[in-house]
Amino acid sequence: MITLALSELLGATVYDPSGAVSGRVREVTLTPQEDRSRISSLIVKTKSGNRVLPFAAVSSINGGVKAATAAGEWLPANGAEGLFLLERDLLDQQVIDINGRKVVRVNDVDLQVDAPKDKDAGPMHPVLRVYSVDVGARGAIRRLLRGVAPKSALRALLGRIPPRSIPWNFVDVIETDPARRVKLKISHELLAKLHPADIADIVEDLAPDERQAVFQTLDEGVAADALEEVEPKVQKAIMESMDSGRAADIVEEMDPDAAADLLGDLPEERTEQILIQMEPEAQQDVVELLEHKEETAAGRMTTEFLALPVTATVQNAIDSLREFEGGVEVVSTIYLVDFHGTLVGAVPLARIVLAETSTPMLSLTQEPLVLSHEGVAENEVAELFDKYNLVTLPVVDERNRLTGVITSDDVISMLRSKL
Repeated sequence: MITLALSELLGATVYDPSGAVSGRVREVTLTPQEDRSRISSLIVKTKSGNRVLPFAAVSSINGGVKAATAAGEWLPANGAEGLFLLERDLLDQQVIDINGRKVVRVNDVDLQVDAPKDKDAGPMHPVLRVYSVDVGARGAIRRLLRGVAPKSALRALLGRIPPRSIPWNFVDVIETDPARRVKLKISHELLAKLHPADIADIVEDLAPDERQAVFQTLDEGVAADALEEVEPKVQKAIMESMDSGRAADIVEEMDPDAAADLLGDLPEERTEQILIQMEPEAQQDVVELLEHKEETAAGRMTTEFLALPVTATVQNAIDSLREFEGGVEVVSTIYLVDFHGTLVGAVPLARIVLAETSTPMLSLTQEPLVLSHEGVAENEVAELFDKYNLVTLPVVDERNRLTGVITSDDVISMLRSKL
């Protein structure tokens, strides 16, 4: 495999078929809509202005670029619509290293030169692809000293510096311009596959406009999970920068308690703008939680939980689990209520797994029944989790009716906010 640095290709002399100098390479382009890695053209500075040399018309890259066509046949470079320019859009820009789960700055780009193998397909032309991005000192030094230090001395110096590069297929590009994002088909499918906590760490390292760009392209569910992991100050900034419709779509996918906490931190006018755009059912869940003080049990609870009639069997519980669409953390315990909605008992999921399907759920309840009232201070809630080693804690109103559940994740988030 032959590799070539972008910094070495930029400024390289371009020769026409006769060997005469036609110009110098000013830019190297990709057309992401067609191929994310294959170089589609070179923009060459000629005496008659910048012109586009299709890479299919390049016969060789060896001590310069040799074109198979004359410069007069190259179209003028009147714009870069639909093109991703490697120097402008990649060099010195921040990108997301999906494999390393971090934000890095590009110092140079490594290109791979492949010659076509089928000699019967016509004239032989090389194929140039983006192979990796250099994020270490090697790329920076190569650019700084190119044309300053003798080539032999520069090669010797670079040989002593270990490379730090990221394969191109592990790189997510950040494009802040929505129009260009659509034209270039830049999305964040790779980023979306990471754990929400990793996405949150990455987002927190980005500039405000870059954060917005990322959240605009993520699926609403992925964006919601990631947003729940982001620091409160950054959450607020992201929500305030987004249009109300998009913000509402993301908030709808969040756990109601997390959504209420987030909206409760926003200015009242902004909160109302988002609530108006939400679906009625999701809106109601969040509004009810917003009415409670955040530092109480009710302010920390979620209204997504599994509660069955006191007469339910294990089979009823299994059926409910199949249909439940809430978070995984709340299904560790299933609660039993009477026809008034009064909390009667709590059944750990482990007991359901080991029981016959006909077993009454009431016979599997865990004692003692530990609960909290809505107005209990959050520090007392934390003490209950610590004392009884709880995973979830039911919250009841003044009539002991089950109104919500607090999870260990909620308690951890609460404790983190106080650090």
